[in-house]
Amino acid sequence: MKRVGIADLKARLSEHLRYVRRGHRLTILDRDTPVAEVRPVSTREPLAVRSPAGRRPLGRIPLGKPLGRTVDVVALLREERGER
Repeated sequence: MKRVGIADLKARLSEHLRYVRRGHRLTILDRDTPVAEVRPVSTREPLAVRSPAGRRPLGRIPLGKPLGRTVDVVALLREERGER
């Protein structure tokens, strides 16, 4: 079983997770004291990708009511940015 410190785990998390995916266990150390263990998930079912539930095409999403204000957004941005 591989042992790694917290700083090393943070710096190379993806690498350590690949190690775990290959079936190995990983012990996390805090100043040479074991504090946690990362192990592969015991289920052998593959991940399934599914369609989002209840999603409508963008063209069919109802828009909110207009606010009824006439504001020149570009003028506001120029004012805020000091005519940059």
